[in-house]
Amino acid sequence: MLSLIPVFLLALSAHASLLAVQSPRYTVTGAKGSEVQAEPVSLAQKPSSPVALHGKETLKLTFQIVDKETGKGVQPHQTFLRFYDEKTNEEGIQPVRVTPGGKAKFELNLSKPPLSLPPTPDRDPLKVTLFIGSSVYDPLSVELFDLILPASQPAPAHPQELTFHPLPEIKHTFRPENKQPPRLISAVSVGIVFAPWVVLLGLWSQVAPRPSHLFSPSILPFILSLGAFETLLFRYWIGLKLGQVLLYGAILAIPTIFTGKQALSSIANHRLGRK
Repeated sequence: MLSLIPVFLLALSAHASLLAVQSPRYTVTGAKGSEVQAEPVSLAQKPSSPVALHGKETLKLTFQIVDKETGKGVQPHQTFLRFYDEKTNEEGIQPVRVTPGGKAKFELNLSKPPLSLPPTPDRDPLKVTLFIGSSVYDPLSVELFDLILPASQPAPAHPQELTFHPLPEIKHTFRPENKQPPRLISAVSVGIVFAPWVVLLGLWSQVAPRPSHLFSPSILPFILSLGAFETLLFRYWIGLKLGQVLLYGAILAIPTIFTGKQALSSIANHRLGRK
């Protein structure tokens, strides 16, 4: 429990470490250095009218960063000005140099504008925000004013910009379902398929031996080999490949030929003996 007290006190001290911006002021000077406009910046309420720059005028912004409790100047680790166009979502970040005493000064010279400044082809106002970051103090964000700059060239289009745009919707065209043939054609096709079986059964009735003779040692191996062929075809329908069927069929063909020859000889001899 005692070990948690220093952590709790450290958390309170970190929460109490706040920064403040004092005496923010902007000055607009002309091309010859004459002062065009100079006003303090209100941090309580954002100015209603934006700051406008014309020609080659220069914007100077000064302020001081202090500890909110002690009032002493503080040099934070990072200080930036963000210029943001709410219409185009373009933004530019400019670092601000701060002295050890917390005094900061930033100049925006339109004769040599920074490359990170967002383009303003339509002279839309840029939202100027001050960001301050430090590992000792809480971060601070202050909205200063809106800035209107002279018209500039539009932002160049990226060569791969079209790649990131949404593509047209892919619409699938499915093939229509197959039409069923007329019942008459289906019946004729079934008759053609079963016709050879009718002929086979008719011929078999003429030459078939008695049922007891089918299980004789000379005929039973042939019947088993035919059953093996039927099983092979069934397995091919379930999952075998054509190459496997041809291989196994070639192996089964050898005993089937010999057993078939022996079965036919036995049937022929049986019929001749019966006559």
